[in-house]
Amino acid sequence: MIYVLLPRLKNKNQEIWTIQTHERAIVFTNKRTETLTAMPLFQPERRQTMRKYLYSENGFTESRMATNCWVNVECPDNDDFKFLTEELKVPESFLEDIADVDERPRTETEDNWLLTILRIPMQSNQRGVPFITVPIGIITNDGIIVSVCYHHTELIPDFIQHTRRKNIVVNNKLDLILRIIYSSAVWFLKYLKQINNDVATAEKELEKSIRNEDLLQLMKLQKTLVYFNTSIRGNEVMIGRLKNIFQDTNYLDLELLEDVVIELKQAYNTVNIYSDILTGTMDAFASIISNNVNAIMKRMTSLSITLMIPTLIASFYGMNVDIHLESFPHAFIFIILLSAILSAVTFVWFRRIKWF
Repeated sequence: MIYVLLPRLKNKNQEIWTIQTHERAIVFTNKRTETLTAMPLFQPERRQTMRKYLYSENGFTESRMATNCWVNVECPDNDDFKFLTEELKVPESFLEDIADVDERPRTETEDNWLLTILRIPMQSNQRGVPFITVPIGIITNDGIIVSVCYHHTELIPDFIQHTRRKNIVVNNKLDLILRIIYSSAVWFLKYLKQINNDVATAEKELEKSIRNEDLLQLMKLQKTLVYFNTSIRGNEVMIGRLKNIFQDTNYLDLELLEDVVIELKQAYNTVNIYSDILTGTMDAFASIISNNVNAIMKRMTSLSITLMIPTLIASFYGMNVDIHLESFPHAFIFIILLSAILSAVTFVWFRRIKWF
């Protein structure tokens, strides 16, 4: 693909893309000879392909395109899209559905293709939320399995390495789907442990001093738990649909299905437990903040009343009227002592009722 940029040359250095080398260059113009000299700046970074062909034999190993292989595509570009739609004849509507970040777990059929959409967790700094869930689509027919995810996640590479370490043989397309769901439940639990550690760290910081940043961090973690909750529930519903689809075939492995259901239930229960704990923690800190505000208001009110007494006495004796103390030689000291004694009595009284 050749990119051509036609700049307006104004007798100064300009950047263009050279057609011959596809490199970024800076152009020098010569007034006398009216010639252009291009000096390459750098070679643009070439995208590393994220399309892999995997074959199950004592774990998934990379191979060439063949029947019954698994085509794993991450962050597909135009070449991948063309390969999937023109060579493999994957329906374009399936790829568009997978690209929707809000797509819920579901199944869909078109011709001899079956689309299964799942939600898997991944780390993210999007809007400050530490973890989110994204859709992954598994498109299958009688001869090939294609997985497409528009995000780079840790789940798929870890799943491939796990099958190699354990020498796991994936026998069919349903086996692969169930094992990916199982792996997603494992990663949900792994991220939940990190969330629990983050909550404990935020609680320790809040015990020292209540800051808005720590409360906002807890709120973001609570958002993550909501994302996890809805995604796990959606994946659980998917298992029931897949069971109905493949119940009359030889693909259904009841033992594997039971393991997946147990792992998803554990992840779902863990999410609910952490969510309840976090909700209770935030409610407790909200009450603490309210109590602290009330305590500060009481102290400010007590201090205002205490300081108001000498101000009131000074105002009385500062009036331009006869106060019958003109002839008293120590009138000023007397007024100061009276103000101090009354303020001290007020202070002691407030301390007894624990307003100070």
